[in-house]
Amino acid sequence: MSPRAQARDDATIALRELILAGERYRIAVAAHLDLTVNESRAISYLLARGPMGQTELSAALGLTTSSTTTLLDRLEQREMVRRVPDPNDRRRSTVELPESGVRKLREVRDWMPQAFDVFDAGDLSEVAATLGRVAASLREVTERIDTSPTSSPGRRKRH
Repeated sequence: MSPRAQARDDATIALRELILAGERYRIAVAAHLDLTVNESRAISYLLARGPMGQTELSAALGLTTSSTTTLLDRLEQREMVRRVPDPNDRRRSTVELPESGVRKLREVRDWMPQAFDVFDAGDLSEVAATLGRVAASLREVTERIDTSPTSSPGRRKRH
């Protein structure tokens, strides 16, 4: 195996471990907040990307619009999210985190940054840039997978 192939394999293993650690982190935080994993995922998209259209959020989560509506109904009842009607299109609404939701997230929002305490302050911008490049590349790979035909005829893709 070439040194590049070995290094790529090592990086892939590290990325898998990062994804697994992130999934376990999500489960722990969701349980702490008494949320389902999908509710936690929706909150994460809103934290990372800001207010989103309900259809856009549904696509990001890989859920049907009806499943997303049910999920948002639950989060709205708990005052974790708010749907704001579009003033120009009554069929559209934007989902955002209200102050009540931000207050409930305050404690857990401080947990993830602790993962970077192992780095020197001077290295953090390089770490952030590297993680950003990996995330962008993984989104591109995922998009290609999502648009490719399924490997088993008659089976649908699941999210």
